[in-house]
Formats: sequence, C-alpha cells, structure tokens
Amino acid sequence: MSVGNRVYLKKPVAEQELLAGFSRIPTANIADCMGRSCALDPRIRLLSSPQSPITVGVALTVKSRSGDNLMIHKALDMAQPGDVIIVSNEGGVSNRSLMGEIMFTYAGYKKITAIVLDGPIRDIDAAAAINYPIYGTGTTPGGPYKEGPGEINVPISCGGISVNPGDIIVMDADGIIVIPLADAAAVLKSANAFQAQDVAKVLAAANGTAKREWVDKKLAEKEIEIIDGSYRA
Repeated sequence: MSVGNRVYLKKPVAEQELLAGFSRIPTANIADCMGRSCALDPRIRLLSSPQSPITVGVALTVKSRSGDNLMIHKALDMAQPGDVIIVSNEGGVSNRSLMGEIMFTYAGYKKITAIVLDGPIRDIDAAAAINYPIYGTGTTPGGPYKEGPGEINVPISCGGISVNPGDIIVMDADGIIVIPLADAAAVLKSANAFQAQDVAKVLAAANGTAKREWVDKKLAEKEIEIIDGSYRA
C-alpha cells in the first residue's frame, strides 16, 4: 500500500434519517451544540447559488497536492448522489484553481450534493449560476496540474477542521460545519432541542421580552467598572 498515493473506494455511509434531521437546522445552531469548534475557516465561502438554504451530505475526502486536481477528477468519477467532495489542498495554497466550469458541470450531471475546496476555483460566472453548493477560497484564472500524488477517502484537514470519510457535512449561507459520524446521533438530539430554544429567543428579542439580566451579571463577575458619567480627554 502506497501511503500518500492511494484511493479507497468505500467509506462509511450515514443513515438517511440523520441527514434529513440536520437538513432542518441552521449550521450556527448545530455548531453551538458542538463547542463552537466545528466550522471551517470563513475564507472558504459560498461561490454558487444553491436551491436549498441548508444542504447536508456525506464527506468524500480528497487529499491533494497543492494546485493539483488529479485526485479530484477521480473523486468526481467515484462520487454518488449525497456525496460532498471535500478537498484539503495542502492547507489552502491559493495560486492555482482546483476546478472550473467543465468539472462543475460534470458534478451536476453526477448529482453530487456539494463541492468544498480549501483553494480557489475559476470560471466564477459559471459557478455563480450553479444550483448546488460550491465553496472555495476565491477565484484565479491560473489552472491546476494533473499529476498527483494524493489520496481519496482518508482523513484530511480542510479549513482548519479534521474531516474523516463519511462525516456529515452541513452547509448554508453562514458556512460549513463537520459532524463526526460517530457523534451525529447525539449531536442531532442536542441540536433539535437547541433549535426550539433558539426560535423562542428570537421571538423574545422581537417582542421585547428577552431576559437581558445576564449581561450585567457577567460584567460584575468580570469586575468591569461602570461609571455614571462621560469620558473626558
């Protein structure tokens, strides 16, 4: 086995009930149930126009050499509906695009759920019109190499977050979070309860019944000085 230059054809698959459950909850509310430490770096942003406000899929991981998309092409051939192709790109080095219109179009034909790149794309006008999520760090006309090496369906780091093949990826306009598959059922239970509380908090904020006493209590705990007067230079 050649570590660093291999393709695993199989990955864990999440139950459809889990995917459906997460598709009703914004990323922010799920992230708040995971210690607020599961979100990809915001430099990886939405570059297309997905039909659904929340998209959920299963990670098909790609570890690529910076600026090289040979393994991404192989991942496109392997991917099935429900898969999210998520690419490491050696920490997001951004001088070469990883994908363009031809690959986006083929991904649409394959009915891939989403593409997440820790690197830039090109053909932004075409990407902006596509109706499934494409996330990347930006755009550049500079094209990629197709030489490898790389790996598929192995652990990667994307946007500063560890991702294992089969992990659940949730995406919306705020960004992307990663839910380890082994923790998904527990996270969904917590997120459903948090979602109900959040709806109530939004309503209270709108009608003026929100409980704000915690702010002054926290300031007191931090020994913040409150001065009944104005600052003079």
